[in-house]
Amino acid sequence: MNSTPMENRKAAYNTDLFSFLTASPTAFHAIHEMSRRLDDNGFTRLKENDLWTLVPGSYYVVRDGAALLAFTLGSRESTEQGFRVIAAHTDSPALQVKPQPELSGCGYRRLGVEVYGGAILSSWLDRDLSLAGRVAVRLQSSPTSKLFLIHFETPLLSLPSLAIHLNRDSTEQLNRQQNLPPIMMETGENPPDFEAILIARLRKIYPQVDFEHCELTAFDLFCHDLTPPCLSGLQGEFIHAGRLDNLLSCHAGITAITNPDRSRNTLLYCSNHEETGSLSISGAQGNFLSSVLSRILPDPVSRSRSLASSFCISLDNAHATHPNYPEKSDSGHEIRLNRGPVIKYNASQRYATSAATAAIFCDICHDAGIAPQKFVMRSDMPCGSTIGPITAAAHGIRTVDVGAASLAMHSIREMTGSADPLLCFRALSSFFAGNFHFV
Repeated sequence: MNSTPMENRKAAYNTDLFSFLTASPTAFHAIHEMSRRLDDNGFTRLKENDLWTLVPGSYYVVRDGAALLAFTLGSRESTEQGFRVIAAHTDSPALQVKPQPELSGCGYRRLGVEVYGGAILSSWLDRDLSLAGRVAVRLQSSPTSKLFLIHFETPLLSLPSLAIHLNRDSTEQLNRQQNLPPIMMETGENPPDFEAILIARLRKIYPQVDFEHCELTAFDLFCHDLTPPCLSGLQGEFIHAGRLDNLLSCHAGITAITNPDRSRNTLLYCSNHEETGSLSISGAQGNFLSSVLSRILPDPVSRSRSLASSFCISLDNAHATHPNYPEKSDSGHEIRLNRGPVIKYNASQRYATSAATAAIFCDICHDAGIAPQKFVMRSDMPCGSTIGPITAAAHGIRTVDVGAASLAMHSIREMTGSADPLLCFRALSSFFAGNFHFV
């Protein structure tokens, strides 16, 4: 049977998404990969501590290695006409390595870890885990430390579950301090310390750098699952992968903003630390977006006019209705995979959606030939949030919260529909290209 053009497009899009996910085991690697794609598509990198001379064109800025802001000053729009904004986040729940992590006992060397974000801890058991992140090293040739990305790319750690024979109480919970340190090696005689292991890996990744007599001064390291993204289901209708929340959205955003048509004012804002509350130098509660906007539009009145004419799509994965737990979802709002992007509502403003912003997104989807779904939490359950309300409140940008429908959110391996990534991208492409009125 011959494939249709849309099926071919979906397959090509998912292949690129899988490549992006594999290249992005941490937020630092995601930003590195996004920067590479922006460079390849003619964006100019700016540094916050440089003077900027901005003319119509495409630019991007990176903060703290894990947040990125890319924008195009359109060839046929003034900045006061506003921006079409996509907001997402780069981080995902994980196990983060402690500063002095080495633990020994029972003949094994383990690594002490903290839980980053709202991880489903049981999903980390019995997986092929590796390490990735960034390390700071003081080289012999330099008086100050330099940052290097690091990724082991091979199974390095394991977190074996306790045998059922020793754990008859099925309600027993994992203790975050005692039960989560993954096994790294047998102790043996004269085992290498953790710093030596990291330096040895750096030598393999950066053979051009002289790491002799260097000192490792700090690191941000995370455990992650090495299992590659894949399709499943009888007809390949599902995607299983780590970090779909929220790298699926980052990938859609970077693919949309690198479109060759640069005639409109567009902006992609990917922040860090959403999973822990966004309160950081690179988080949405920081000043990254406001700082860049003040340099694009230094006049306060012009900036206010521009923001009042702007519109933001806060893109973050949404909960699909679980077929084994339908009682956990609102019965009037069944959300399904492969049925298009989900508009998220909450009366307490945990999402930024209003009737006005939802209507605009519905118009965007109509233009793209997509029918959006509508999500609301059960009234007797607490609701999560996104960077949408933070962005809307801090900058006065009308915002709608949407996302791809997902199952197993915050698991080490999440699930979405194989049609959903492309459907989200099509909505963003319509947003950037269509003649919509945001005032």
